[in-house]
Amino acid sequence: MKDHIILASGSAIRSKLLSQAGTIFDVVIPRIDETTIRDSLCQEGASPRDIADTLAEMKAQKVASKHPGSLVIGCDQVLAHKRSLLAKPETKEDALQQLYALRGDTHQLLSAVVVYADAGPVWRHVGLVRLHMRDATDAYLNDYVDRNWDSIRHSVGSYKLEEEGVRLFSRIEGDYFSVLGLPMLELLSYLTLRGTLPS
Repeated sequence: MKDHIILASGSAIRSKLLSQAGTIFDVVIPRIDETTIRDSLCQEGASPRDIADTLAEMKAQKVASKHPGSLVIGCDQVLAHKRSLLAKPETKEDALQQLYALRGDTHQLLSAVVVYADAGPVWRHVGLVRLHMRDATDAYLNDYVDRNWDSIRHSVGSYKLEEEGVRLFSRIEGDYFSVLGLPMLELLSYLTLRGTLPS
């Protein structure tokens, strides 16, 4: 690998995905006020796709400014349901309210990745997944949140598809890796074409 790769994300699952794909990288967690930026973009009428892309770019830019010789991967994921964006739940009650709103309906996950090199963006992609949640009972959702709170409190939408959260869904349209927060196939293809990863 000719490039020094930095993952600008504190997400354990993103690190795991890249590691399992045989990628060598460092992790630098960007310090940006995601909530304020997201709220500002929403007020300006930005689309969920643009919000995810902007947040991913800001993370990459923040880290790249301090590591100008590195290839920096910034990521972000937003969940769009009807006319609103969901954030990570702060309490168990928040998690339940999110799941009550999503059950029996379809929502979208948009996973953005922006790559910076030489302090500028060189590649970007936004993966879109449509998820159809089954109409689970109140009792099941309450028990689900109680059993999984330590894990799902870090997840937008209050579920993890790679864990028990898969039982909440009847159908998924799109790429599994994008559900996890990183469009791996597209990213790895770019890194291979660039020569960062061996072909």
